[in-house]
Amino acid sequence: MTTFNVNANDSMKRIQIFDTTLRDGEQSPGASIDSSRKIVIARQLAKLGIDVIEPGFAISSPGDFAAIQQISRELHNVEIAGFARCVQADIEAAVKATQDATRRRLHLFISSSDIHLNFQIRKSREQVIQIARDMISYGKQFVDEIEFSAMDSTRSGIEFVTELVEAAIGAGATIINLPDTMGYAIPSEVEELFRTVRREARGADRVRFSAHCHNDLGMAVANSLAAIRGGATQIEVTVNGIGERAGNCSLEELVMAIETRKDAMQAETGIVQSEIFETSRLVSRTMRFPIAFNKPIVGRNAFQHESGIHQDGLLKNRNTYEIMDPEAMGIPRNMIILGKSSGRHAIKHRLSEYGIIVNDEQMQTVYEKFIVAADKHKIVSDVELIRLAGEATDTQPDPYVLTDLQVVSGTQRSRVASVTVKEANGKERSYSAVGEGPVEAVIRCIQQAIPAAAEFEDLELHSLSSGESAYGEAVVTILYEGRRYRGTSIHKDIILASAQAYVAACNQAILSSGSSSQTEAVQDEESAV
Repeated sequence: MTTFNVNANDSMKRIQIFDTTLRDGEQSPGASIDSSRKIVIARQLAKLGIDVIEPGFAISSPGDFAAIQQISRELHNVEIAGFARCVQADIEAAVKATQDATRRRLHLFISSSDIHLNFQIRKSREQVIQIARDMISYGKQFVDEIEFSAMDSTRSGIEFVTELVEAAIGAGATIINLPDTMGYAIPSEVEELFRTVRREARGADRVRFSAHCHNDLGMAVANSLAAIRGGATQIEVTVNGIGERAGNCSLEELVMAIETRKDAMQAETGIVQSEIFETSRLVSRTMRFPIAFNKPIVGRNAFQHESGIHQDGLLKNRNTYEIMDPEAMGIPRNMIILGKSSGRHAIKHRLSEYGIIVNDEQMQTVYEKFIVAADKHKIVSDVELIRLAGEATDTQPDPYVLTDLQVVSGTQRSRVASVTVKEANGKERSYSAVGEGPVEAVIRCIQQAIPAAAEFEDLELHSLSSGESAYGEAVVTILYEGRRYRGTSIHKDIILASAQAYVAACNQAILSSGSSSQTEAVQDEESAV
């Protein structure tokens, strides 16, 4: 196995994590958020253990200015970076917005590549050097810490970058950022850039170096790791890797690469791993920016397995097919996905999570029907699997079964829903409720039906085919007694699928906590009254 060439006796290098989700990340098309929501994300970033937060671009809008100001006033355990072009008005806005921060820095940038100089800012190299000197000197009268970014460094030529960096250090810059702005570089080039500039630029030994890598060629994380190898001690990231075009270096991927390969990297961060998943979900929901299924670390499939061989190995020892512990990152344990490649071991394991025990004969019946369902839908939902188990055992394994649902929707009225739920004792009860949307109305009905109904936390809807007759998959996550449970259902009616998935998640929570009998006793008592 190839590893970085490091001295095993060297002490761990502490890598600062600079988060620009609220600035560069927000520049993703469609990812803009209300400034009032920025503070919510910033609080979570601080909880995550981020070293530096870049909350926005102060001069860009009054809303951004106000958000930066509020974040600067509230968060005292994290450094705040005021982002500005090498323009006096930008600097003044950034300084004013961050003036109440306990710790702050100015982050100044100017282009350095010939293509940017010739076609965008229309300045000569000499003019760029002088502007950088003047603006860093101007900013220095307000703050001690100044980070200087030579934008598009990786397409600028090492000699000029070295000259520009030297001028920036001479003017008072304390942190030098060498961005791969266009995601153009490959790891060997990034490492060489950092090594050369650190070696050749006068004063480089007095400053820290940072990397800001974009993901246009899918190498942002690899390039950031190469920058660390080249001497960088700060990496600039975004949650879920959001950002301009193909995005930035992904916070969760970088942090877990360093953590998982700590022996090779000889580096560490101060990130609180248990907050990674919650941070990812918050950013995705708030910015309405979905996470790809196969996204490393936080994607839906990152710790899920359909292959029967993999599933069997995982159930025997997790380390057979996983190199990280998802639960350590706050990711709910849900590693088995039931599909046509799944084996009996995985099916029996999933049924046991619902408290359903089947003998070998019943298991064979379930498996035969399971294969037919898997061929039809590819994935077999929890609701479908439990139905198959019920048929094989001639029982109702679940405490609750949704037997009927009706929803009335319209443009000028509240949505009205009614549901009928069958309890384990055979009794059926009906409930009705209203909501602003049909899913909300249905969930309110079910919460009346199930006294132990858990907090509805998240809903994912996915199309499993195309056309008007497409099947939709609903995945519902609930929070019950401090633990998360996930239920799934597949149906052409996505409202019905959502309701069934919610009931499945509630059933799993009830069975896992052993509260099913208590719930039945309460309902029998209520009906007697």
